[in-house]
Amino acid sequence: MVESARALALDGQIVTFGVVPTFAATGYGYIHEGDRIGTHASSVRKFVEKPQSQMAQELVASGEFLWNAGIFLAKTSVWVAALSRWAPDIWGRVSESMRRKTSDGRFVRPHPASFAASPSDSIDYAVMEKAPNLVVVRFNGQWSDVGSWNAVAEFGVAAADGNRSAGQTDHVHFLGAHSTFVHADSRPIVALGTRDLLIVDTPDALLVADASQAENVKQAVAQLEQLKAPQAVNHRKVARPWGYYDSVDTGSRHQVKRILVRPGARLSLQLHHHRAEHWIVVKGTALVTRGEEQILLTENQSTYIPLGVKHRLENPGKVDLEIIEVQSGDYLGEDDIVRFEDNYGRAPDLKN
Repeated sequence: MVESARALALDGQIVTFGVVPTFAATGYGYIHEGDRIGTHASSVRKFVEKPQSQMAQELVASGEFLWNAGIFLAKTSVWVAALSRWAPDIWGRVSESMRRKTSDGRFVRPHPASFAASPSDSIDYAVMEKAPNLVVVRFNGQWSDVGSWNAVAEFGVAAADGNRSAGQTDHVHFLGAHSTFVHADSRPIVALGTRDLLIVDTPDALLVADASQAENVKQAVAQLEQLKAPQAVNHRKVARPWGYYDSVDTGSRHQVKRILVRPGARLSLQLHHHRAEHWIVVKGTALVTRGEEQILLTENQSTYIPLGVKHRLENPGKVDLEIIEVQSGDYLGEDDIVRFEDNYGRAPDLKN
C-alpha cells in the first residue's frame, strides 16, 4: 500500500490514506473521493467533519466516502512547504521552539514558551483542507483508530453473553451482566446485572458509561477541565528524567508519594517554602543531601527534610531506588520548589 503511494509522494503530492467504512461511525471524519488518479489514488473533493448519525449513514451508503485515518505520506520538503504556506503561525512557533530546544541526554525539550504560543489546530483544518496537492489512497490492511472505549473493547474476545474485560482480568467479575466491558486496574470490579455498559477503572478516575455514549468522553473531559478537576489534566503517576513518582494519597495538609529513582540518577538540589518531607527507603540505597550533611540510607531506614532546607535525593546503587515520601504543610503543589542545581537542564521554575 505504501509502495503504491510512494511515486505520488516523490512527485510532490501529499498522500492521505482513507479507510473503507464498515459502519456509519460518528466519531471519525470522512474524505470524499474524487476523480481517479492512476490505478491506486483519487483526488480529494472535500473533508467532512465528524457527522451526526443520519449523515454518517448517508455518506457510507453513497460509497464515495472513506474514513479519515489521519495517516499521511509526503516528502519532508513538500510537507515543510505546505505547513509554512498554509499554517505559518504554527510553523514559525514550532520551528522557534526547536531552535531554542534543550537536551538532557534522555529528552529533547522544545522551548516551552515558544511551543505554547503556537495556535492549537488540527492538521486537517490547518493544511489538508487547503493544500491543492492532496490525493487519497485507500488503506489496505487492518485498522482501528482505538479512539473510543468501544474500539478498545473490540480487541477482546467476547464471552457468550457479550461481556469483555481488559487489564487485570482476574479482578473482573460478571454476575448476570450482558454486553458489558470492564477495564480493571488493581481492585476487584463487579458488574452486577449490567447491560451495554463501559466500566473503566484506573488510578486516576472511574468511568461508567452507556456504550452508545463512548464517543462523548471528550465532552466529559472538557467539562472536568472547566471545573478545574486535576484528574482531567494530570495523571497520578508522573514520569521524570530520573524515574517517576506516584501520588498514592492526598489530604488537606498531607500527600503521600511512591518515588522511584533509576540507578545513577538524582533529583535536583531544591527546597520548599510550604512543606516538609519524610523519606522512607523501601528498596535500594539512597544518598540524601540535607543542608550541609549527606546521609546514606538503606531499606527500612528514613530521614526528615524540614521546611526550607536544601535537599537532594539520588540513587548511587545499581538497582532501582524506591522510597515513600510523606509531605506535610499548608501548600503541597508541585510549583512549591526552588531549584539550585539540576542534572537535566531544566529551568528553575519547572516541577521536580
